[in-house]
Amino acid sequence: MKNPTKPTVVITGAGGFIGRHVVREAERRGLALRLTAHRSPVRPGAPGTTVVPADLTDPASLHGLCDGADAVLHCAAQIGGPDALCEAVNARGTAALVAEARRAGVGRVVHLSTAAVYGRGTFRRARPQDLDRAPVSATSRTRAAGEDAVLAAGGTVVRPHLVYGEGDTRVVPALARLLRGLPGTVEGWRARVSLITAEDLAHALVSAALAPAERLTAPVYHACHPEPVPWHTLLDTVARLASVPRPRRDLTLDEAHAWCRERGVSRHDLDLLVTDHWFDGTPLWAALDHAPGSFGERFARYESWYRRTLAPTLG
Repeated sequence: MKNPTKPTVVITGAGGFIGRHVVREAERRGLALRLTAHRSPVRPGAPGTTVVPADLTDPASLHGLCDGADAVLHCAAQIGGPDALCEAVNARGTAALVAEARRAGVGRVVHLSTAAVYGRGTFRRARPQDLDRAPVSATSRTRAAGEDAVLAAGGTVVRPHLVYGEGDTRVVPALARLLRGLPGTVEGWRARVSLITAEDLAHALVSAALAPAERLTAPVYHACHPEPVPWHTLLDTVARLASVPRPRRDLTLDEAHAWCRERGVSRHDLDLLVTDHWFDGTPLWAALDHAPGSFGERFARYESWYRRTLAPTLG
Protein backbone atom coordinates (compact mmCIF):
# COMPACT_ATOMS: atom_id res chain seq x y z
CA MET A 1 0.00 0.00 0.00
CA LYS A 2 1.27 3.47 -0.84
CA ASN A 3 2.21 5.80 1.99
CA PRO A 4 0.45 9.16 1.43
CA THR A 5 2.93 11.05 3.63
CA LYS A 6 6.16 9.39 2.52
CA PRO A 7 6.21 8.58 -1.20
CA THR A 8 7.96 5.39 -2.27
CA VAL A 9 10.34 5.75 -5.20
CA VAL A 10 12.10 2.97 -7.11
CA ILE A 11 15.57 3.99 -8.33
CA THR A 12 17.42 1.81 -10.82
CA GLY A 13 21.15 2.17 -11.31
CA ALA A 14 21.50 3.42 -7.75
CA GLY A 15 25.19 2.52 -7.61
CA GLY A 16 26.19 4.47 -10.71
CA PHE A 17 27.69 7.95 -11.01
CA ILE A 18 24.38 9.76 -11.37
CA GLY A 19 22.36 7.17 -9.48
CA ARG A 20 24.34 7.74 -6.28
CA HIS A 21 23.54 11.46 -6.43
CA VAL A 22 19.88 10.68 -7.07
CA VAL A 23 19.78 8.44 -4.00
CA ARG A 24 21.35 11.18 -1.85
CA GLU A 25 18.82 13.73 -3.06
CA ALA A 26 15.91 11.36 -2.47
CA GLU A 27 17.17 10.49 1.01
CA ARG A 28 17.56 14.19 1.78
CA ARG A 29 13.87 14.59 1.04
CA GLY A 30 12.95 11.72 3.34
CA LEU A 31 11.51 9.43 0.67
CA ALA A 32 11.05 5.70 1.05
CA LEU A 33 13.43 4.16 -1.46
CA ARG A 34 13.68 0.85 -3.25
CA LEU A 35 17.06 0.63 -4.97
CA THR A 36 18.51 -1.62 -7.65
CA ALA A 37 22.21 -1.76 -8.46
CA HIS A 38 23.17 -4.71 -10.61
CA ARG A 39 26.95 -4.14 -10.95
CA SER A 40 27.94 -1.41 -8.51
CA PRO A 41 27.29 -2.28 -4.86
CA VAL A 42 24.90 -0.09 -2.95
CA ARG A 43 23.93 -0.17 0.71
CA PRO A 44 20.87 1.29 2.40
CA GLY A 45 21.90 4.65 3.78
CA ALA A 46 18.75 5.78 5.54
CA PRO A 47 15.70 4.29 7.27
CA GLY A 48 13.07 3.26 4.77
CA THR A 49 15.62 2.35 2.09
CA THR A 50 15.83 -1.20 0.76
CA VAL A 51 18.00 -2.78 -1.93
CA VAL A 52 16.39 -5.21 -4.38
CA PRO A 53 18.49 -7.69 -6.42
CA ALA A 54 16.89 -6.93 -9.79
CA ASP A 55 18.53 -7.36 -13.20
CA LEU A 56 17.23 -5.54 -16.27
CA THR A 57 18.43 -8.38 -18.47
CA ASP A 58 16.17 -10.78 -16.53
CA PRO A 59 12.56 -9.54 -16.67
CA ALA A 60 11.46 -12.15 -14.14
CA SER A 61 13.71 -10.53 -11.52
CA LEU A 62 11.73 -7.29 -11.87
CA HIS A 63 8.46 -8.82 -10.74
CA GLY A 64 7.19 -7.05 -7.63
CA LEU A 65 9.85 -4.36 -7.80
CA CYS A 66 7.30 -1.60 -8.33
CA ASP A 67 4.49 -2.86 -6.09
CA GLY A 68 3.22 -0.01 -3.93
CA ALA A 69 5.60 2.53 -5.48
CA ASP A 70 4.56 6.06 -6.35
CA ALA A 71 7.28 6.66 -8.94
CA VAL A 72 10.13 4.99 -10.79
CA LEU A 73 13.39 6.81 -11.49
CA HIS A 74 15.17 4.82 -14.17
CA CYS A 75 18.87 5.74 -14.06
CA ALA A 76 20.39 2.41 -15.08
CA ALA A 77 22.03 2.12 -18.49
CA GLN A 78 24.65 0.07 -20.30
CA ILE A 79 27.21 2.46 -21.76
CA GLY A 80 29.53 0.80 -24.24
CA GLY A 81 30.29 -2.89 -24.29
CA PRO A 82 28.77 -5.54 -26.57
CA ASP A 83 25.85 -4.44 -28.72
CA ALA A 84 23.78 -7.36 -27.46
CA LEU A 85 24.23 -6.24 -23.86
CA CYS A 86 23.22 -2.67 -24.73
CA GLU A 87 20.08 -4.08 -26.36
CA ALA A 88 19.32 -6.30 -23.37
CA VAL A 89 19.71 -3.52 -20.79
CA ASN A 90 18.79 -0.27 -22.49
CA ALA A 91 16.04 -1.42 -24.83
CA ARG A 92 14.47 -4.69 -23.65
CA GLY A 93 15.33 -4.08 -20.00
CA THR A 94 13.72 -0.64 -19.99
CA ALA A 95 10.63 -2.00 -21.74
CA ALA A 96 10.35 -4.75 -19.11
CA LEU A 97 10.73 -2.22 -16.29
CA VAL A 98 8.03 0.00 -17.78
CA ALA A 99 5.71 -2.99 -18.16
CA GLU A 100 6.26 -3.88 -14.51
CA ALA A 101 5.59 -0.28 -13.45
CA ARG A 102 2.36 -0.24 -15.42
CA ARG A 103 1.27 -3.59 -13.96
CA ALA A 104 1.88 -2.21 -10.46
CA GLY A 105 -0.04 1.00 -11.17
CA VAL A 106 2.92 3.36 -10.69
CA GLY A 107 1.86 6.93 -11.35
CA ARG A 108 5.12 8.37 -12.69
CA VAL A 109 8.10 6.97 -14.61
CA VAL A 110 11.07 9.29 -15.16
CA HIS A 111 13.81 8.04 -17.46
CA LEU A 112 17.37 9.40 -17.46
CA SER A 113 18.51 9.36 -21.09
CA THR A 114 21.12 11.34 -23.02
CA ALA A 115 21.39 14.04 -25.67
CA ALA A 116 23.62 11.56 -27.54
CA VAL A 117 20.41 10.14 -29.06
CA TYR A 118 20.52 13.13 -31.44
CA GLY A 119 23.75 11.88 -33.00
CA ARG A 120 26.25 14.22 -34.60
CA GLY A 121 25.59 17.74 -35.65
CA THR A 122 25.53 21.33 -34.54
CA PHE A 123 23.04 22.23 -31.82
CA ARG A 124 22.30 25.79 -30.71
CA ARG A 125 19.62 26.48 -28.12
CA ALA A 126 18.07 23.25 -29.33
CA ARG A 127 14.68 22.15 -28.03
CA PRO A 128 13.52 18.51 -27.96
CA GLN A 129 10.49 19.23 -30.12
CA ASP A 130 12.71 20.70 -32.85
CA LEU A 131 15.16 17.79 -33.04
CA ASP A 132 15.09 14.36 -34.62
CA ARG A 133 16.92 11.51 -32.97
CA ALA A 134 19.73 10.09 -35.09
CA PRO A 135 21.87 7.92 -32.77
CA VAL A 136 25.14 6.61 -34.21
CA SER A 137 26.27 4.10 -31.57
CA ALA A 138 24.73 0.95 -30.16
CA THR A 139 24.54 2.62 -26.76
CA SER A 140 22.60 5.60 -28.10
CA ARG A 141 20.39 3.54 -30.40
CA THR A 142 19.30 1.25 -27.60
CA ARG A 143 18.82 4.14 -25.18
CA ALA A 144 16.55 5.75 -27.77
CA ALA A 145 14.58 2.49 -27.93
CA GLY A 146 14.27 2.60 -24.14
CA GLU A 147 12.93 6.14 -24.42
CA ASP A 148 10.23 4.88 -26.78
CA ALA A 149 8.98 2.42 -24.18
CA VAL A 150 8.84 5.13 -21.50
CA LEU A 151 7.12 7.67 -23.74
CA ALA A 152 4.57 5.13 -24.97
CA ALA A 153 3.58 4.58 -21.34
CA GLY A 154 3.19 8.31 -20.69
CA GLY A 155 6.49 8.67 -18.84
CA THR A 156 8.95 11.55 -18.81
CA VAL A 157 12.39 11.51 -20.45
CA VAL A 158 15.24 13.76 -19.26
CA ARG A 159 18.24 14.24 -21.56
CA PRO A 160 21.45 15.81 -20.23
CA HIS A 161 24.48 16.28 -22.48
CA LEU A 162 27.67 16.30 -20.37
CA VAL A 163 27.45 15.65 -16.62
CA TYR A 164 30.24 16.49 -14.18
CA GLY A 165 30.80 16.46 -10.43
CA GLU A 166 31.96 14.11 -7.70
CA GLY A 167 32.30 10.60 -9.14
CA ASP A 168 32.86 11.73 -12.73
CA THR A 169 35.14 9.30 -14.57
CA ARG A 170 34.20 10.20 -18.14
CA VAL A 171 34.00 13.93 -18.83
CA VAL A 172 36.71 15.89 -17.03
CA PRO A 173 39.27 13.02 -16.86
CA ALA A 174 38.90 12.42 -20.62
CA LEU A 175 39.38 16.12 -21.35
CA ALA A 176 42.48 16.21 -19.16
CA ARG A 177 44.01 13.27 -21.05
CA LEU A 178 43.25 14.90 -24.39
CA LEU A 179 44.76 18.22 -23.33
CA ARG A 180 47.88 16.52 -22.04
CA GLY A 181 48.55 15.01 -25.47
CA LEU A 182 47.20 17.58 -27.92
CA PRO A 183 49.96 20.03 -28.92
CA GLY A 184 47.75 23.10 -29.05
CA THR A 185 44.29 24.62 -28.95
CA VAL A 186 42.02 24.00 -31.93
CA GLU A 187 40.73 27.14 -33.63
CA GLY A 188 40.47 28.82 -30.23
CA TRP A 189 37.97 26.31 -28.84
CA ARG A 190 35.19 28.78 -29.71
CA ALA A 191 32.30 26.28 -29.71
CA ARG A 192 29.86 26.14 -26.79
CA VAL A 193 28.61 23.15 -24.83
CA SER A 194 25.80 22.29 -22.42
CA LEU A 195 26.80 20.90 -19.02
CA ILE A 196 25.13 20.08 -15.73
CA THR A 197 26.33 18.91 -12.34
CA ALA A 198 25.31 15.47 -11.16
CA GLU A 199 23.76 17.13 -8.09
CA ASP A 200 21.57 19.47 -10.14
CA LEU A 201 20.59 16.60 -12.42
CA ALA A 202 19.66 14.51 -9.39
CA HIS A 203 17.56 17.37 -8.03
CA ALA A 204 15.75 17.61 -11.37
CA LEU A 205 15.10 13.88 -11.60
CA VAL A 206 13.72 13.54 -8.09
CA SER A 207 11.65 16.69 -8.50
CA ALA A 208 10.23 15.37 -11.77
CA ALA A 209 9.28 12.11 -10.06
CA LEU A 210 7.33 14.02 -7.39
CA ALA A 211 5.94 16.95 -9.39
CA PRO A 212 2.19 17.32 -9.87
CA ALA A 213 1.10 16.15 -13.31
CA GLU A 214 0.13 19.65 -14.39
CA ARG A 215 3.70 20.90 -13.93
CA LEU A 216 5.24 18.47 -16.42
CA THR A 217 3.72 19.64 -19.68
CA ALA A 218 6.23 18.03 -22.06
CA PRO A 219 7.26 14.39 -22.53
CA VAL A 220 10.98 15.20 -23.01
CA TYR A 221 13.23 17.75 -21.31
CA HIS A 222 16.84 18.80 -21.64
CA ALA A 223 18.81 19.15 -18.42
CA CYS A 224 21.69 21.62 -18.49
CA HIS A 225 22.96 24.88 -17.07
CA PRO A 226 20.81 27.80 -18.29
CA GLU A 227 23.69 29.14 -20.39
CA PRO A 228 26.13 27.16 -22.54
CA VAL A 229 29.80 27.16 -21.65
CA PRO A 230 32.50 28.10 -24.19
CA TRP A 231 34.83 25.17 -24.61
CA HIS A 232 37.85 27.40 -23.96
CA THR A 233 36.43 28.22 -20.53
CA LEU A 234 35.93 24.57 -19.64
CA LEU A 235 39.25 23.42 -21.10
CA ASP A 236 41.22 26.20 -19.40
CA THR A 237 39.66 25.12 -16.11
CA VAL A 238 40.51 21.46 -16.69
CA ALA A 239 44.07 22.31 -17.76
CA ARG A 240 44.59 24.29 -14.56
CA LEU A 241 43.28 21.49 -12.35
CA ALA A 242 45.31 18.83 -14.17
CA SER A 243 48.48 20.98 -14.27
CA VAL A 244 48.58 20.83 -18.06
CA PRO A 245 50.75 23.64 -19.49
CA ARG A 246 48.91 26.20 -21.59
CA PRO A 247 49.68 25.42 -25.26
CA ARG A 248 51.45 28.14 -27.21
CA ARG A 249 50.04 27.43 -30.65
CA ASP A 250 46.63 27.18 -32.24
CA LEU A 251 45.96 24.21 -34.52
CA THR A 252 43.66 24.16 -37.48
CA LEU A 253 40.96 21.52 -37.40
CA ASP A 254 42.76 19.57 -40.14
CA GLU A 255 45.96 19.55 -38.09
CA ALA A 256 44.08 18.33 -35.04
CA HIS A 257 42.38 15.56 -37.03
CA ALA A 258 45.76 14.47 -38.39
CA TRP A 259 47.09 14.32 -34.82
CA CYS A 260 44.13 12.12 -33.86
CA ARG A 261 44.73 9.75 -36.78
CA GLU A 262 48.40 9.33 -35.90
CA ARG A 263 47.61 8.40 -32.29
CA GLY A 264 44.41 6.43 -32.72
CA VAL A 265 42.33 9.08 -30.98
CA SER A 266 38.65 9.22 -31.97
CA ARG A 267 37.95 12.05 -34.37
CA HIS A 268 34.38 12.07 -33.07
CA ASP A 269 35.59 13.01 -29.58
CA LEU A 270 37.51 15.95 -31.00
CA ASP A 271 34.60 17.08 -33.16
CA LEU A 272 32.46 17.39 -30.02
CA LEU A 273 34.87 20.09 -28.85
CA VAL A 274 34.80 22.21 -32.00
CA THR A 275 31.07 22.18 -32.79
CA ASP A 276 28.28 23.83 -30.79
CA HIS A 277 26.39 21.35 -28.63
CA TRP A 278 24.08 23.43 -26.50
CA PHE A 279 20.53 22.68 -25.58
CA ASP A 280 17.62 24.60 -24.10
CA GLY A 281 17.00 23.49 -20.53
CA THR A 282 14.71 26.38 -19.62
CA PRO A 283 11.43 24.39 -19.78
CA LEU A 284 12.66 21.84 -17.22
CA TRP A 285 13.74 24.43 -14.68
CA ALA A 286 10.52 26.39 -15.20
CA ALA A 287 8.44 23.26 -14.65
CA LEU A 288 10.34 22.39 -11.46
CA ASP A 289 10.74 25.98 -10.22
CA HIS A 290 14.47 25.45 -9.72
CA ALA A 291 17.49 27.53 -10.71
CA PRO A 292 20.55 25.29 -11.18
CA GLY A 293 23.13 28.08 -11.27
CA SER A 294 26.01 28.81 -13.61
CA PHE A 295 28.97 26.67 -14.58
CA GLY A 296 31.44 28.98 -12.86
CA GLU A 297 29.59 28.87 -9.57
CA ARG A 298 28.86 25.12 -9.67
CA PHE A 299 32.20 23.80 -10.90
CA ALA A 300 34.06 25.56 -8.09
CA ARG A 301 32.48 23.11 -5.64
CA TYR A 302 34.31 20.18 -7.21
CA GLU A 303 37.75 21.61 -7.90
CA SER A 304 39.41 20.05 -4.87
CA TRP A 305 37.82 16.67 -5.65
CA TYR A 306 38.99 16.80 -9.25
CA ARG A 307 42.51 17.75 -8.21
CA ARG A 308 42.72 14.67 -5.98
CA THR A 309 41.33 12.31 -8.59
CA LEU A 310 43.10 13.67 -11.68
CA ALA A 311 46.63 13.43 -10.24
CA PRO A 312 46.89 9.61 -10.16
CA THR A 313 45.03 9.07 -13.45
CA LEU A 314 47.36 11.37 -15.36
CA GLY A 315 50.55 10.10 -13.79
